This record gives sequence, structure tokens and C-alpha cells, in this order.
Amino acid sequence: QEQLVESGGGLVQPGGSLRLSCTASGNTFMIYSMAWHRQAPGKQREFVAALLSGGSTSYADAVKGRFTTSKDNAGSTAYLQMDNLKPEDTAVYYCILGWPVPFGSWGQGTQVTVSS
Repeated sequence: QEQLVESGGGLVQPGGSLRLSCTASGNTFMIYSMAWHRQAPGKQREFVAALLSGGSTSYADAVKGRFTTSKDNAGSTAYLQMDNLKPEDTAVYYCILGWPVPFGSWGQGTQVTVSS
């Protein structure tokens, strides 16, 4: 099963922005839905956003209006644009195929830290 690769995390101040990337082989995101999840220290992994193969999106209430997920024309890279970041957004962010039921393997994730 394909394992996706996350990148783009980093340290950002509150109110700042980051764009995460999720890279697949081929036109995977034209065929399958995908989702972003995150796990903060000491907490369970939680759903953040989903991107269906047809382009529809869905967001957790905590990020609605601040985060936007999209994909490139080739369907090989998905993005999570995160604006107006808050300290509570600090977490390791993962992407995985499938929504609402994930399938495949969880990757290494990418760390996002929001702090002044």
C-alpha cells in the first residue's frame, strides 16, 4: 500500500501561516480521497480536513475558516494551507488515503509548532 510523505512543517508565530504538502506517486489523489489528521502531545490523533477525489472538502470545526486543503492538477500532491495559526494547532500533522475511513500506512508526519 502506498505511503504518503508529509512535509512543510515548522515553527511559526501565532497568527502566521504554513503550507503542508502530502506527496504521493502518480495521480493518487485523482482516484482516492485523502485526509489530514494531527496529534498533539498527550492527545489522541484527530481529524483535521478531508479532500475527496472529486475535489469536495470537509473540515473539523476547530480549523474551519482557517485551513484549506487542495491538490495539484496532476493529483500527486495535496496541500494543507493553514492560516491564522493558534498555539493549539501545535501537533504532528499526517496525511493518509481514505476518508472517512483511512487506509494505508501512517507516515512520519510533519511537526507544526505555533509559539511566540
